[in-house]
Amino acid sequence: MPALKGRQSAIVLVDGVDEGLRVVNAYGAEHLEIQTADAAAVADRVRNAGAIFIGPWAPVSLGDYAAGSNHVLPTGGCACHSSGLSVQSFLRGIHIVDYTQDALAEVAHHVVTLAEAEDLPAHGAAIKARFGWKVPGK
Repeated sequence: MPALKGRQSAIVLVDGVDEGLRVVNAYGAEHLEIQTADAAAVADRVRNAGAIFIGPWAPVSLGDYAAGSNHVLPTGGCACHSSGLSVQSFLRGIHIVDYTQDALAEVAHHVVTLAEAEDLPAHGAAIKARFGWKVPGK
């Protein structure tokens, strides 16, 4: 097929869907078309792709020009750790952490252990001070 002769395209032959998914998830494609029986179920198993196009009526060009998905997608395998550009890219999230005394007591020894392993004694001290310097669970 002439469209697949360029350096930017490839066909990878595999023995089955499971092997194909291993390749797909290792590669992290910018665009991924799934042309198989129950393509939606297969797409649910993909963990690394910029955009997934399911079945015979959803070509990549549809996503690029009309379907509403973003055309700015992670290239070069970056879909293994990045997403396509979206409105979320321009928002700033704030993490809010709210624990009870019992909940903190349950994880205190883990936090102190990690703080000590990272040589961040003040992090461990912030936990110890809340429990009279005796860490629950240790």
